[in-house]
Amino acid sequence: MYLEYWGFDVYPYEIVPDLKFVYNSGHYREAMTRLTYAIVRRKGAALLTGDVGCGKTTLSRALIQNLSRKEYHVGLITNPMLEPIEFIREILYQFGLDPASHSKHDLLNTLGEMMMRDFKENKMTLLVIDEAQLLSPTNFEEVRLLLNYQFNDRFLLNLLLIGQPELRGIIKRIEQLDSRIAIRYHLGPLPLDEMVQYVNFRLSRAGAKREIFTRDAFEEIHRQTKGVPRRVNNLCDMSLLIGFGMKAEKIDAVVIREAIDDTAMPEPGPEEAQEGGASPRQEVAKQGS
Repeated sequence: MYLEYWGFDVYPYEIVPDLKFVYNSGHYREAMTRLTYAIVRRKGAALLTGDVGCGKTTLSRALIQNLSRKEYHVGLITNPMLEPIEFIREILYQFGLDPASHSKHDLLNTLGEMMMRDFKENKMTLLVIDEAQLLSPTNFEEVRLLLNYQFNDRFLLNLLLIGQPELRGIIKRIEQLDSRIAIRYHLGPLPLDEMVQYVNFRLSRAGAKREIFTRDAFEEIHRQTKGVPRRVNNLCDMSLLIGFGMKAEKIDAVVIREAIDDTAMPEPGPEEAQEGGASPRQEVAKQGS
């Protein structure tokens, strides 16, 4: 809808994870460094938490993509709200196995045999659980027990738990699991200067050849979004649409306030718990492009 008007090749502020638009902020680089260290050094378990919309899922996908398939066997769980047996089956499925048995004993044996094969092939087995705050107490215990798979001085399974801030408190209450977490990091909102760089980076990646947002626009965006990337994306997308409708030369604070009035900028709620998902306005924009 507004691509040609602003000179873009693609929409710059989609909120689904897109590694083309990964912006290496200071917090992002630090999180990536710590998590990579935990994995490469076979630390057993690592924890990444972050506020809703701060980029946990995007970071985890970039991390996985950077791992060599020859050296790492990765299983990714994105919906951990499962019954215990189905949870173990889902782990096996994400590692490329589809056992017929529904016996917990058989499933765990299959998982153990897989990890031993990885070990003999000099591969690291890595299990990533996104939205881990949704794990049931029983499945938290299953996760903890998986860390008991060891051979000599090496974990056969390495674990990365990703979730919202409450995950830290949940794990603190599970002492035996908490003691296994070797590396922790919390991903927070962007300060103003980094948010400006983030907005401009995405514009550049989308094909922009000129400055589009004014300084007062950036300040208004940060006031309204608190620097949360997903909310920044929503507001920037709306402001570009409204600026297009107004035939504005640039996006200034006036346009931003129009966009705020139109979107009401609600605080992140439970419905935003899962990273990704396009806004209704973005869907309209796609259909009209």
